[in-house]
Amino acid sequence: MTASHTHTQGLGEQESIWFKLTALHKGGIANPMLVLQQLTERHGIITVNMGNERVVFLSEPEHFKRVLVNKVDDYIKYFDGLKPIFGKSMITHDGALWQKIRMPQQPAFHPDMFTEYIPYFLTAIRSKMDTWSELARSGDTVEMVEQTWTLAADMICKALFDREMPFNPHVVFKYVKTYTDVMNHKSVRLKKVSGTDFEITEEATAKAMEVWASVPPDVIDADPRENRDRTLLRMIQAAVADPAIPEFDQQQAVDELKQYLWAGTETTALTLAWALYETSRRPEIAERIRREGDEVYGNAGREPAPADYAGLAYTRAVIQETMRMYPPIWGLIRVASKDDVIGDREIRAGDRIVLFAYGTHHSPKYWEEPESFRPERFMGEAAKRRKPYVYIPFGGGKRSCIGGAMSQVENTFALSMLLRRFRPEYAGNRFAPADEHPGINATVTLTPRGGLNFRIRELS
Repeated sequence: MTASHTHTQGLGEQESIWFKLTALHKGGIANPMLVLQQLTERHGIITVNMGNERVVFLSEPEHFKRVLVNKVDDYIKYFDGLKPIFGKSMITHDGALWQKIRMPQQPAFHPDMFTEYIPYFLTAIRSKMDTWSELARSGDTVEMVEQTWTLAADMICKALFDREMPFNPHVVFKYVKTYTDVMNHKSVRLKKVSGTDFEITEEATAKAMEVWASVPPDVIDADPRENRDRTLLRMIQAAVADPAIPEFDQQQAVDELKQYLWAGTETTALTLAWALYETSRRPEIAERIRREGDEVYGNAGREPAPADYAGLAYTRAVIQETMRMYPPIWGLIRVASKDDVIGDREIRAGDRIVLFAYGTHHSPKYWEEPESFRPERFMGEAAKRRKPYVYIPFGGGKRSCIGGAMSQVENTFALSMLLRRFRPEYAGNRFAPADEHPGINATVTLTPRGGLNFRIRELS
């Protein structure tokens, strides 16, 4: 079996998370999260039977803490459908092996490293600004998630891997979008169930995985930009060479890059795209971001520096409020390994537990006017009063996202610099005009239904 054929395994299977998510797309609802939110607000813990599985939705902060911290070893990560994308990377492991794989990479995400990364983030952002300047002159409409995805991929390659992108990011984005479209997975599933004679390697999802499989090796084999000693890629390569970590072989190195190039890029890109959408609807917020940039960088418009991040408090709060409204992962999934009791509900071993972050992030129990976009929630005394575990954009406990803090740094600088020079104008899409919300397409992440079409205006 070839490497590309390996990635077809699991396509169209009933157990795959991608097929199960098609249930959220019935009826063409503009935002299926609202249905789940209403159910959890009305009934608290809700239980759904899906075939031979029981799925339990939790939305209370104390329940999140129990699963993520207090009883973390009794609730293991849910992997079905992830291995075709991420192979055997740490995102698909748990327990001692997960810890062994994560440890060599952890130093790359210490906050002290961000100072070294920021100049490379800024280089990628300036490159995107050059592209936007051309778009402003042409007047062409662009899809914003594609714009932010290609920017996020460039930032990661330059900062973490010391590489220029050895792939066309627009082409890779197209295949990522193809694979994460759950309706493509439903199509394969229906063909399997009906007994249709078809070649699975010719399916769009399989072709997407074939292209995807080539990306991380190309990054590893590409010429270094500067031969820097302290990069994530160097740490991964050192782990491969370390006889004390026999599990960390060359395939492990390839698979680790997969999680950063896919999961790290997608979540960063979606947050930035949604932030640009929200600020386009609220010019006063965009203007305040510009004023903050003037205050931090100076009216002369000097180049940003790593030390400037601390001064971008309002811009950072805009990113945090965006992640409240549109959490990078709307539901963290775990599998109960033991019987338990959460609230008034008995949990059975084998139950799928969904920590419904979106519901908590939008609950009036914890947020005043939760459907209003208010960055001030994350500033000053308001931030200090926030109850623990009502805000979990990157999970919590020891299994929280390794790159969460770095993603905020990337997006804070990107939003500040892009809005300082441009005025992106949301132009609507095929589902809704510009003055209406486009709706949400719920997969593992929250993507805009029909995309986010923008026109770019350059400021004088």
